[in-house]
Amino acid sequence: MASIESDYLRALYQNWMDRMTANPDMCLEDMRALFDEWSKPTMEPENVTYKNDTVAGVKGLWALPLGGDYSKVLIYTHGGGFAVGSADSHRKLAGHMAKALGVSALVLDYRLAPENPFPAQLDDAVSVYKALLKRGVQADNITTIGDSAGGNLAIASVIQFRELGLPLPSSVIAFSPWLDMALTGETLVTNEETDALVKRPVLEGMVSMFLGEQGDPKNALANPLHADFTGFPPLYISAGGVETLLDDSRRLHTLATDKGVNSTLSVVDGMQHVFQFLAGRAPEADAEIQKISEWYANL
Repeated sequence: MASIESDYLRALYQNWMDRMTANPDMCLEDMRALFDEWSKPTMEPENVTYKNDTVAGVKGLWALPLGGDYSKVLIYTHGGGFAVGSADSHRKLAGHMAKALGVSALVLDYRLAPENPFPAQLDDAVSVYKALLKRGVQADNITTIGDSAGGNLAIASVIQFRELGLPLPSSVIAFSPWLDMALTGETLVTNEETDALVKRPVLEGMVSMFLGEQGDPKNALANPLHADFTGFPPLYISAGGVETLLDDSRRLHTLATDKGVNSTLSVVDGMQHVFQFLAGRAPEADAEIQKISEWYANL
């Protein structure tokens, strides 16, 4: 049974849906302001400082936990359907992850759709990765991590690294990844009533902004469920049991394990989309982050 504390996130999502429903013509600027409230459920991590930076022309925010090993980096790509969300909305969550893993985290303010459709977001992630390698960060000390659309980018960027002949990062972490731009997952239907935020019409609108009129929803770099995972790094996938995108996580885990990838799938009962935002507030999020820390330490 979900904790009382975890209801904070469900209530926030329901509030967003109510506000969007009441204003069906909400402009993108207002929607972006709405989604910047995503930081509200996350408690401020203690002993973590932040630093603005620009890497390869991409603005970002470093999360630097006290005593962390800064030679190791989490490249964090935020969620928001490729169109909303920011480094600021995800700052505290990235701080919790950096602190738990004992490393630094760089949250990217990658270019957003529709002003910058696919593959702009992916290009930004690749550019940052190359720049960090040039700065002397070892690929073995890098993990790509992201949530929702950012989980897609955390995975697709590694596929692109492989195609470019770059050394691959040590691991990949994906929270509630949104992978299927064709929207074929079964839980889009079966969990429609229990997911307080992610509904098909919302996803359809974001696909349109992300891919544009000519984009291919089955392009493996936009839809990693059509990718080849041969040689992919160890992968940790975390999802909520009541979310509509759960099937994306399940299918990703199957595709990866079928290719011999060391893949872990953790589905937490009763949890909403990207429930890790409840870090420091709800026991489910804290327990999951601890599990990821132990997984990371044993790679």
